[in-house]
Amino acid sequence: MNTLSFTAAAAAILLLAGCQQKAETVDTTAPDPMAAELANAPAVELPPSMKASVAFRCKDNSLAFVDFFSGDKLANLRTKKDGEIIHLTAANAGDPLTNEGGYKLTGDQKSITLTTPSGTQTCKH
Repeated sequence: MNTLSFTAAAAAILLLAGCQQKAETVDTTAPDPMAAELANAPAVELPPSMKASVAFRCKDNSLAFVDFFSGDKLANLRTKKDGEIIHLTAANAGDPLTNEGGYKLTGDQKSITLTTPSGTQTCKH
């Protein structure tokens, strides 16, 4: 073997030794057919969590039970402890909470002004 071919062989071995060969990874999971749709999907707005559940005593000595929700755009009203739930909503936080049945609620967890089909009164916690 001549010196030139020995040098060429040694150089080839050194070049190949410098290559990083990675082991092939075998994956049995199929590609997600909805991956592109999910990546482009709009953000999901979660429903609000309950902030407080408060029992109020009104001026006429009646009771009002109000569940306040985070975001201040939703409340549930009951006029009896286990009575029917009246859903009240507002377009923006801080606006009066209303429904189409003639109910309107303003205030916070300490005191409210409640308008019902039978009139308006103030109530305190």
